[in-house]
Amino acid sequence: MTCQDDEDFDRGSGPEAFRAVDRAAAALVARATSGMSPAALSLAYLDWWMHLAAAPGKRAELALKAWRKASRFASYAVASSLDRTLPNCITPLPGDDRFSAPVWQDWPFRLWYQGFLLNQQWWHNATHGVPGVKPHDEALVAFMARQLLDVFSPSNSPLTNPEVIRRTRETGGMNFVEGARNALADFARKASDAPPVGAEAFAPGQNVAVTPGEVVFRNHLIELIQYRATTSEVAAEPVLIVPAWIMKYYILDLSPENSLVRHLVSKGHTVFCISWRNVTQEDRHLGFDDYRTQGVMAALEAIEAIVPGSKVHAAGYCLGGTLLSVAAAAMARANDARLASVTLLAAQTDFSEAGELQLFVDPSELYTLESMMWDQGYLAAGQMAGAFQMLRSNDLVWSRLVHEYLMGERAPMNDLMAWNADATRMPYRMHSDYLRRFFLDNDLAAGRYRVDGQPVSLLDIRVPLFVVGTERDHVAPWRSVFKIHQLTDTDVTFVLTSGGHNAGIVSEPGHKHRHFRLHETRYGDMHLGPDEWMEATKPQDGSWWLAWEAWLAARSTGPVGLPKIGGPGYPALGPAPGTYVMQR
Repeated sequence: MTCQDDEDFDRGSGPEAFRAVDRAAAALVARATSGMSPAALSLAYLDWWMHLAAAPGKRAELALKAWRKASRFASYAVASSLDRTLPNCITPLPGDDRFSAPVWQDWPFRLWYQGFLLNQQWWHNATHGVPGVKPHDEALVAFMARQLLDVFSPSNSPLTNPEVIRRTRETGGMNFVEGARNALADFARKASDAPPVGAEAFAPGQNVAVTPGEVVFRNHLIELIQYRATTSEVAAEPVLIVPAWIMKYYILDLSPENSLVRHLVSKGHTVFCISWRNVTQEDRHLGFDDYRTQGVMAALEAIEAIVPGSKVHAAGYCLGGTLLSVAAAAMARANDARLASVTLLAAQTDFSEAGELQLFVDPSELYTLESMMWDQGYLAAGQMAGAFQMLRSNDLVWSRLVHEYLMGERAPMNDLMAWNADATRMPYRMHSDYLRRFFLDNDLAAGRYRVDGQPVSLLDIRVPLFVVGTERDHVAPWRSVFKIHQLTDTDVTFVLTSGGHNAGIVSEPGHKHRHFRLHETRYGDMHLGPDEWMEATKPQDGSWWLAWEAWLAARSTGPVGLPKIGGPGYPALGPAPGTYVMQR
């Protein structure tokens, strides 16, 4: 009887009720920690600490390094007090501009920051190379140690930052008054879920996302925008842009002077772009495959009706590129030949080396995030912002604290910053699918990802690929993007451009100090590793946009007359940028 009772309990709703209690408890923790898993952090720390405690050789090495650095610093302190022209004993890492101002070379400020850098270097040694520590735990402990050290950087204190001290003298202390006003204004806007100061000057349809066009299709998940041609003829094959749904689509249609959409239209291309709906709690059960079917495939069906008989140049940015690669592989398996080419912009297809963002993707962290999404039905953009800011804390957190709150100087808002603050929500099931099946399990690269019950393989894609990585990408590191060479059997034109995940893609012609590298690996060519590829490919000045447009033109069948806006069953529903982009 007891055994029968247990079986009845297991078949009923009993286990689900207990799991719901677990989810609710984890969701409370997630809210208190901004989505971070205390268990994951604790386990990583214990892994590092216990292995360090069991490694007397490593401890002896660290003790020796500490003694040598202390001696080096003491010698430098004495010598630099007597000779102010003495060279520094340590230089900041590339990209660390906290101490680049000339006043940091004045004594005693340079002494303070030199000591900080030596301490930072020692902690790097302490958190790396401990025998037996899991690589993920090592990276997480090193990352968190760096975050804690940055709190005590002399650049972040008004008492040890010479730039702040000089500003205080110049203003008679009014910089702190202005900084307090800035802080209060930011706090009030954050509490009311309002955009940051100055973002209202970049409203979609008014100052950004103003390329003329019409919404020609709408379903529950997307609006499809067809842009009006500005040339007398257009290439026969239209371009479909699949943006990421974590943010609004108009990063590719910002101000007129840096709009990729406007650039393509001006060069004689018919352009379509997906604008994703900002989902709500009711959309919690939308999955990754729903984004494929209701997004990419629905858009292709509409384009087929509007421009019949033409293949499509499809381009996907970030998550949109990952989605497009899945759709293209599934289409290839089904002998669906509607694609003329595929372009992937800062989009990953192999997540085995996805950079520091992987620090926040392990079973414990995913359970914490999933519990928070389970509770509210979606992941709000603000709940992901903390992780992205930590990846670039010096640029996105501490430099802002110093300049806006200590110096009292507001950084001017621009269109890219305003777009970055115009975030969207992601449904529970879709984001869970994405993090588990792509980031954690790497199913797509391993050939385990299934569409309609069948595994898809990027090896099935036969259309040419144009793939763009960016040099300073913290979201999709270019070496991870480069792995597309090992996953496909087709022609791959790879571009490595200057800039980061966003600014490297928004790289309009005429933008100063921009460069890129480009090389085509044809089907059957020997493949190079990323470092060998970079060494063998010389940089070119200018924008990669021009190279991409020329690549598209070379793979188009020639000019045709202007297509109509909309088509049978796809009437114009309203002017671009549509209604979904306005959802908050």
